[in-house]
Formats: sequence, structure tokens, C-alpha cells
Amino acid sequence: MTKYASLADDFYVNLNLSTEMELPGQRETILHFFECVQKKYPSMRKFYCRDKKDFVLEEEKDNGRYRWVAVETKRLCSGQVNPSSLESVLDQHRLVLDLAPALLSVSPLDCEALDLLFGFDFAFRGNHNSLLAEALGVGPSFDRVCEIPGGRVINYEPSLTIALDEDCRTQVRVSTETRTNAFQVRTGEFSEDQLSVYVTARQYGSLDPQTSYVEAIDRLAKVACEVVDTCVIEQILRPLARTIALR
Repeated sequence: MTKYASLADDFYVNLNLSTEMELPGQRETILHFFECVQKKYPSMRKFYCRDKKDFVLEEEKDNGRYRWVAVETKRLCSGQVNPSSLESVLDQHRLVLDLAPALLSVSPLDCEALDLLFGFDFAFRGNHNSLLAEALGVGPSFDRVCEIPGGRVINYEPSLTIALDEDCRTQVRVSTETRTNAFQVRTGEFSEDQLSVYVTARQYGSLDPQTSYVEAIDRLAKVACEVVDTCVIEQILRPLARTIALR
């Protein structure tokens, strides 16, 4: 397992390549692309069409660890849940990006955005928003708001996006996603849902002529790993895990 596996109940790394033009959807093209992916990963045998236009190839999900690849109208996606190693999931993403130019006619010019997302899911039955506020704090500017008599936090999803270059084309975002609604808070009836922490490294716009998609994703992976290691593990993930354990 990766060094990140113990930090949350589930860990995953997703690739999303959004294109300006629609990807080809012909039967022969789609099947040939997925056959090439399956040749590398024979355990990916479940192929299906979603919403009549999105095509997905994935492994069985029985053991909680699986690969998946999807071709949508204007997006190419790849992911692995609870990967055995970080390099194994990056190899999968490299394969998909290496095949895309020749098999799906994806030019570096056609890139709207290239994302690499590191996701951490925590299973928790209760108010996700108040849990986040307790674990991470809300900052001195909002402390008094949380102290309003009788008040309960029903919406708190902190996020921050920063640009890493002057033209703001390379960005990294640290964000959270709660799955608690006001009805659940009002009734006190909570289901065990996933509270998520995301680290997303993103490249906007067409790639430089001398840069391949594989080179671009390797650069984004380096950015994402550095942010997780230096800014997220001790500052967000461990405090969140400790607070859940105390609840």
C-alpha cells in the first residue's frame, strides 16, 4: 500500500483531461482504446456505457481496490482506488495519456485542463461540517460566529487555490467536501457518508509544443505530492482522523 493509505479510510488518485473538442465516440475507436488498456491490465473486464455517451472500463470493486478508465464526451478520465503503490497508479495514468493522442486524436493543443487529484475519504456518521470546524478550526475572524448561542454549523467546506506561475496556468487546490445536509442536522438522523479531502494539481490550457501529456502529468504529480506531504498530512488529515476517533 502507499504511504498515504493509513491516513484515511480510502485513498485514490484520479486523472482528468478535459478537452476543447469532443472526443471520438465511434464504436471501433472506443473499443480499440479500451482493448489497449485491458492488454496492460487484464483484470479490467467490466465495460459499460453510462448515460448513453460515457464509456467505462473497470475492475471489480469487491475488495475495495480497483482501477477504472472512462471516455466521456469532452473528458478522458483514469483512476485507482486504494492503489498498491503511487507509482502503479501513475503508470496507469501515463498509459492512458500515452495512448490518447494516437487512438483518441487528443492533441496537446486540445487541452482545456489537465488535473491530477489525490482524494482522501473518511467514513463518519454525524455532522461533517461541525466535525471539520472542530478539527481544523475556522480562523479568528469566524470564531465568534461559531459561538452564537444555540447555533449549529451546517455548511463548512474550506478550500484554497493558489497559482504556481505568473500566468496562473498551473494551480493547486486543497479542498474539502461534506455530505451532511440541513435536514440531517435538524432531525439528528445521519447516515455513514464519506467526508472528503482533495488535493488537485491542475494545468490550464494547451501544452507547450515540446511537452507531452505524460511529462505534464509527472510534473503535476510532483506538485501534488509535495503539497500533501508538507501542507496537508499534519495540518488537515491527521487532525481530522484524531477528531473522528474522539467522536
